[in-house]
Amino acid sequence: MIRSEDRPVCHRSSPGHHCEGCSVRPLAVCGALGPGELERLSRVSSSQRIAAGSCLIEEGEPAECVFTVLEGILKLYKLMPDGRRQVTGFLIPGDFVGLAFGESYIYTAEAVVEGAACRFTRNQFHRMMEEFPALEGRLLSKVSTELAAAQEQMLLLGRKTARERLATFLLGLARRMNRSAGEQVRLPMGRADIADFLGLTVETVSRTFTAMRKAGYLSTVDKHGVVITDLDRLREAAGD
Repeated sequence: MIRSEDRPVCHRSSPGHHCEGCSVRPLAVCGALGPGELERLSRVSSSQRIAAGSCLIEEGEPAECVFTVLEGILKLYKLMPDGRRQVTGFLIPGDFVGLAFGESYIYTAEAVVEGAACRFTRNQFHRMMEEFPALEGRLLSKVSTELAAAQEQMLLLGRKTARERLATFLLGLARRMNRSAGEQVRLPMGRADIADFLGLTVETVSRTFTAMRKAGYLSTVDKHGVVITDLDRLREAAGD
């Protein structure tokens, strides 16, 4: 876990964005909208580049905007009272971030690699949901999925072994990235971030990766990611 004084400074930018040609639209909340509605959405959205190691949103800041991830991978974390941080999740293209029930963000979203996001002000997005109920329905569906993932994370941390935790993590990423056996699952986040998310030490994560490769679950483990050799065996390793 990394102390708060080591956090990178947030970076902001807002060039234009066009919803009609967006590659992640089928995965995002705006995928529920038709062509005419997308044109309306384009007028209130902007795109934002995110440098690696910089923040898209920061815990405690006013929750003024919401975002759809367009490129890259972001990690979510919360600060602890002693200044350490706990990684609570990872975002990939198509994921929605920034929704807050109060006036401030309750977590930080930091870019693992350079990426981009589509940006809306909170008020603009609320008005769009009122105007287009399908958008609100799609968002509620995503929130329900996130709640289910949070419950799975509680089970993972409370009951599963190190091998089961890592296997569950890899299966979840493969599913979200639509990867099959023999295809690479990108892992640009460091071993420390994975360990923090899984409630393990860095050494345990590294040993478990090695053991899973030797057992034939994975054929490649390097800085670019992993290749899952056998999804069925990995599911067995996950305890599913």
